[in-house]
Amino acid sequence: MTNSHEQNIAARYVEARGRAELMKAYPGEVPDDLESAYRIQDHAIGLWPEPVVGWKVARMPPAAEAELGVDRLAGPVFNHCIARAESGEAPDMPIFVGGFAAVEAEFIAVIDRDAPADKRTWSRDEALAMIGDLRIGLEIAGSPLATINQLGALAVISFCGNNTGLVLGPSITDWRARTLESLKSTTTVGGKEVGSGGAFNLTGGYVRSVQFLLELAAKRKRPLRAGDVIATGQTNGVHALTAGQASMTDFGDAGQVGVNPVAATAIR
Repeated sequence: MTNSHEQNIAARYVEARGRAELMKAYPGEVPDDLESAYRIQDHAIGLWPEPVVGWKVARMPPAAEAELGVDRLAGPVFNHCIARAESGEAPDMPIFVGGFAAVEAEFIAVIDRDAPADKRTWSRDEALAMIGDLRIGLEIAGSPLATINQLGALAVISFCGNNTGLVLGPSITDWRARTLESLKSTTTVGGKEVGSGGAFNLTGGYVRSVQFLLELAAKRKRPLRAGDVIATGQTNGVHALTAGQASMTDFGDAGQVGVNPVAATAIR
């Protein structure tokens, strides 16, 4: 895949996302390796008119993990795409009506300090030490291309990890002392329960997601910075959303946060 082809894919994605216009098909050949997929993502980051203030991390599907040799993928979260919520609140969040839209219950790690730019490998303990706070929250997954997930993990990576936003909820009290089994989540959409689980469903837990991202970010010359928010992976499933169909997730004693999906409008 040529550099110009990768740039064209990124430009067409950014144009569609910025104008809130649906895409009928992937704009060219789907990348066939991780390097190409992340290069397209980097081009898209460069074209977007806002800074990256965080990242989403997701588990690779088993077949893709076996093929690509990596257990997770990542995508950027842009500045305007974060909504902060107190327990019980459900802020409006834009979705691509007719595209792909879903909510995922997640635990959000907040990076404590800048990562050294030249550090390429991280242990789990070192990754844990980089987390300054752990919060409850939601990833709003979405794309102007409805079939993005059907095209596979590399297409997802190239389209900014299939992320359109985060709902950042309250901090979890004494999170360092809590077991994964104690970090639970139950999600409803339209008043109906659609998923129940917790951090224990994420292989390696939230620390593995941060460890993975520290190494990937350094390799891409985008070391993590203090205050970056990291959605560490879905804990009870990926649940489809439609505009006006409110969703709420109960994180037990850590609180509740929800989302009110609204139709995306042009932002540029």
